[in-house]
Amino acid sequence: MTPEFKGFLVISVLKMLVVFTVTMVGVALLTLMERKVSAWMQNRRGPNRVGWAGLLQPAADGVKNIAKEETFPAEANLGIFTLAPALAFIPAMLLSAVIPWAAPVQIDFDTHLPLIGYVSYHGRMAMAVADLPIGFLFVLAISSLGVYGIALAGWSSNNKYSLLGGLRASAQMVSYEVALGMSLIPLLLLTGNVGFGEIVRSQQNGLWFVLPLFLSFFIFLVSGFAETNRLPFDMPEAESELIAGYHTEYSAMKFSLFFIAEYANMVTISAMVATLFFGGWDIPFMRWDEGGSVLAALATGAFMFLKTFFFLFTFMWVRWTLPRFRYDQLMSLGWKFLLPVALCYIMITALAIWGIERVAGITAAVPKLGILFLLNVVLGYIVFFLLDRGHILSGSYRRGEPAGGAASARAAA
Repeated sequence: MTPEFKGFLVISVLKMLVVFTVTMVGVALLTLMERKVSAWMQNRRGPNRVGWAGLLQPAADGVKNIAKEETFPAEANLGIFTLAPALAFIPAMLLSAVIPWAAPVQIDFDTHLPLIGYVSYHGRMAMAVADLPIGFLFVLAISSLGVYGIALAGWSSNNKYSLLGGLRASAQMVSYEVALGMSLIPLLLLTGNVGFGEIVRSQQNGLWFVLPLFLSFFIFLVSGFAETNRLPFDMPEAESELIAGYHTEYSAMKFSLFFIAEYANMVTISAMVATLFFGGWDIPFMRWDEGGSVLAALATGAFMFLKTFFFLFTFMWVRWTLPRFRYDQLMSLGWKFLLPVALCYIMITALAIWGIERVAGITAAVPKLGILFLLNVVLGYIVFFLLDRGHILSGSYRRGEPAGGAASARAAA
């Protein structure tokens, strides 16, 4: 084994320890943040008894769940019942390994370590555990595996409510996984690459993709809410009709693993939105952040954290603001609106890029993205102000009938 390969292994192990430790601690603190945000929005205090200002509440919850008695349904399939939480938890934790959390750092060292021997590393180190060339394709593939844990949890519990929750989750994830993948094809057309690093560099040389690909951003964000089973898309956990959904029969840490997976998926979706559409770790209007210094890595890491934190807050903001959809509205939004809009947007974006590059001969990044931004302003107006007026999304009223029309007519009568 060469010293360079040993250095690569040592660096990779250190990055794994740092990323997974920060992710686990961050997920625990997100449960506290959720309670604090909901308390702030509802004008109440939230957790304030355990530790200073309630900061030790996640630790208290963890101790409670670890010490709590495990319960197993009498007629459950115990093997799958025990395995299902892990099937939901492991894919969620894997995804944080491919996100570039900061700018690459230039590292040069030659040293001798006990038990390992001579170790060497020279070059730029990507601030991701695994800097995969397949980028977001890996995220789409692994994130789709989480539904197996939820579906098997519902089936193995031998509980009708749990089974219905698992089936709902399967249908929901399959429906919105299609729109989620379709929303990223215009980004692929624009960059010609699926790697996160190349996507960030493309935004550094032009504009953040939220401007020239706004509809892709909108579809991806809405689909991300549905993928994480968050309100207004938390149909698998709809307590009003399913008690607690697919995890009704779970207790102690097995119960907690589902929520850890949910919050870990929230972190992944928020980090992907920041990376794919908001420049990732890029600090706008500056070029020194690409220098490879430790200071640049710290600064870009802080900027990436702020972007991710904003979208995590958005998840919680929406949860405590919007009511839950009906299931027919959920399916209607995915199949009758998001999917057709995504398909049309792919064709329009492909034609626009072809016209800008081949017909108009504009290849510079900023003018090309500026023209796409103007196109997206027009498309955004058509989608949000012309099409969505009860003609495509029927919502809670009948097609062709204004909102509350029947009720208003009855009231007037």
